[in-house]
Amino acid sequence: MIKRLLPALGEDPQAYSATTIRSAVRAEAQRCSSSHIRTMTSALRGYLRFLAASGLCRPGLDQAVPPVLQWRLSALPRYLPTADVDRMIASCDTTTPLGLRDRAVLLLLGRLGLRAGDVCSMRLDDFDWAAGTVRVCGKSRRGVRLPLPQDVGDAVLAYLESGRPAVTEDRLFLRSIAPYRPFTTSSSIAGVVARALREAGVEDPPSKGASLLRHSAATTMLRAGATLEAVGAVLRHRSLDMTAHYAKVDVSMLETIAQPWPGEASC
Repeated sequence: MIKRLLPALGEDPQAYSATTIRSAVRAEAQRCSSSHIRTMTSALRGYLRFLAASGLCRPGLDQAVPPVLQWRLSALPRYLPTADVDRMIASCDTTTPLGLRDRAVLLLLGRLGLRAGDVCSMRLDDFDWAAGTVRVCGKSRRGVRLPLPQDVGDAVLAYLESGRPAVTEDRLFLRSIAPYRPFTTSSSIAGVVARALREAGVEDPPSKGASLLRHSAATTMLRAGATLEAVGAVLRHRSLDMTAHYAKVDVSMLETIAQPWPGEASC
């Protein structure tokens, strides 16, 4: 990130000035997302402090790096319509072990709103088939029992019976190519989602990670009439404020509380 700024900052750190630093950050902000700029400005402050401590530039220039303002929960959730989620699930080739695995992964993400880490760390004994529930640990490491929808349970069983390699590993989802090892990072689950988006022909998705299906599940539940408390319980949110974030995309519900435009002039 710092290397991207060096041409704008100049070759001589002794010549750095507050104006030069602010101009370089503003120019970069025109090309990158706000999350990238926040990380970049943090790195730039550390770089300038290092130069000052080494006697290579004037001290205090780190204070010239402009802050990147962001309001909590200000952005809209990135989600897919229900029809696109169904297309992704239907795109899996259930005649192959890979397709059986990916379909089970997508249904867990899309129906229960699980995180990529939840699916990646899922184990065989997390499922209580008699009670129809699945245990999810999540970020807090505390196990929570969630109801297991019929189509999700059927997909997991199909993977166990016909798609999962016969190995002693207790992790549920394994790689489809030998050696059959469990997924080690959440990025592997994100790869399943990206492949399904491509196979389903979903054009220009708002994102390609596993959180896309989590947001889609929350939005679908809310539009179907579920309360914020119910959605928050499924998503395991600690604060209702996080769940209320999804209310911003429920246009039909917002229309019922929208006030008429004052006056005769249109906005």
